[in-house]
Amino acid sequence: QLQLVESGGGLVQPGGSLRLSCAASRFTLDYYTIGWFRQAPGKEREGVSCISRSGTSTNYADSVKGRFTISRDNAKSTVYLQMNSLKPEDTAVYYCAASRSGNGLDKKVYAFWGQGTQVTVSP
Repeated sequence: QLQLVESGGGLVQPGGSLRLSCAASRFTLDYYTIGWFRQAPGKEREGVSCISRSGTSTNYADSVKGRFTISRDNAKSTVYLQMNSLKPEDTAVYYCAASRSGNGLDKKVYAFWGQGTQVTVSP
């Protein structure tokens, strides 16, 4: 079964940057659409960004457009989320997820999930 491991979270000041990584083990990511999701305390998990198998198509939530960039390196079986101009409202646990059969920011189409990495944006 595909396993995903996120890394790169941490504490950053408003306006700062972080790069999250999502690495796959046991299988390569070539055949999967990859999405990034986040969940803040007391809120539902929401889609942040996703990228197609080839990397040619990306999608972003309105709240992160122009600040976050998703990319992938299939040779390394890794997907990245570059987060710039971070705001306190970006504070959440960030998850990556993989889908063989769907795409977009609907979490229901993603079958495989990582354990999450905490991002905290605070002065």
